[in-house]
Amino acid sequence: MNEPIAIAAAYELTPGRYPEADDVALFRAVLKGALRSWSIRPQDVDGLLTHPSGGISGYNPYIHTGLISELGITPTFVETLNLGGATYLSMLDHAARAIRAGRANSVLCVSAGKFMKPSGGGGSLMAGAISDLDLEVPYGTFIPALYGLIASQFIEERNLRPEDMARVAVSARMWARLNPRARMHKAAQLTVQDVLDSRMICTPFRYLDCSVPSDGGGAVLVTRGAQARKWTKQPAYLLGYGEFHPRGTLSNDGNLIETGATVSGPQAFQRAGMAPRDIQLAQLYDAFSITPLLLLENLGLCAQGEAASFVQRGGIDPGGVLPVNTYGGLLSFGHTGDACGMSLLTEAAFQVMGTAGPNQVQQADRALVHAYGGMMFDHATAILGREA
Repeated sequence: MNEPIAIAAAYELTPGRYPEADDVALFRAVLKGALRSWSIRPQDVDGLLTHPSGGISGYNPYIHTGLISELGITPTFVETLNLGGATYLSMLDHAARAIRAGRANSVLCVSAGKFMKPSGGGGSLMAGAISDLDLEVPYGTFIPALYGLIASQFIEERNLRPEDMARVAVSARMWARLNPRARMHKAAQLTVQDVLDSRMICTPFRYLDCSVPSDGGGAVLVTRGAQARKWTKQPAYLLGYGEFHPRGTLSNDGNLIETGATVSGPQAFQRAGMAPRDIQLAQLYDAFSITPLLLLENLGLCAQGEAASFVQRGGIDPGGVLPVNTYGGLLSFGHTGDACGMSLLTEAAFQVMGTAGPNQVQQADRALVHAYGGMMFDHATAILGREA
């Protein structure tokens, strides 16, 4: 049997706008905040995983060298990864593999990012990086429009209404209002009509169907299960992991609404010895309000065609059958640029460790986290639990 691996500590920088800080300064803020809040010393860390910084300071694939210097560590294991939003779940898997192979004992996974507003050119800049240069870029690709293609197919095949997507945003705001760390914590509670009345961004998305551009970051410390108990009473054990990369652009062959979650999810369940019915809460990447509906079905958490009615009945709300995005999600916690996938992982860890705070779910023994990168290209699923 594989040695138990666990998250021993998690930290999330409060999302917001930090105009005085470039991406390097945000990495520094995450490191300082994590070490202040953890009972862990830099010398306890012998592995480091990060993603390339790509904010206003320019693209830097060697950010790890600066972090090593900041921490004053001499790691035996270092990697820089980039799978977009799926990066941080992949980090969890890479850390587990390195620890089991004896390459490290405690691996720090760290993220930081700044999100350029779509109105400032961010939507087109990112779309150009993940679009086919011959078949898509010449037509002026734009992230909301690319998501709109996926959403339009899902809406047509499932006979969805705008109200169904709007209800996802309503639920996210409910959770954010419980979470003092969320960007929209003090904002008014949304109604479905509020979402429907907000301005159109790109069919089928209205303003409140879209995530909140933010700056931020986070970190988790991954270590051996026995060692994790030195630092926390309740570790978040990694029970199962799956990863799949079905396409490189939207122009590739294949069904847009059968995402990589249809493979990475079953992989994670099989490795955890579980089924979808065993999951008590889920964190699902929600760049737009359509994606939780799509992922609920692709992961088997809802039967095909039933996600909308499940959400409309309050199934993902506080007190619901399957709480989803218990921290507010990207829709209301904040979409922190390159770091946004980390927020799903830290929230799942907080919930399993019982340290989430006012938004703590009562039953949090088994949590699923699913994130993706690109235009739903790179998919990763992890299952965390309270027992190894």
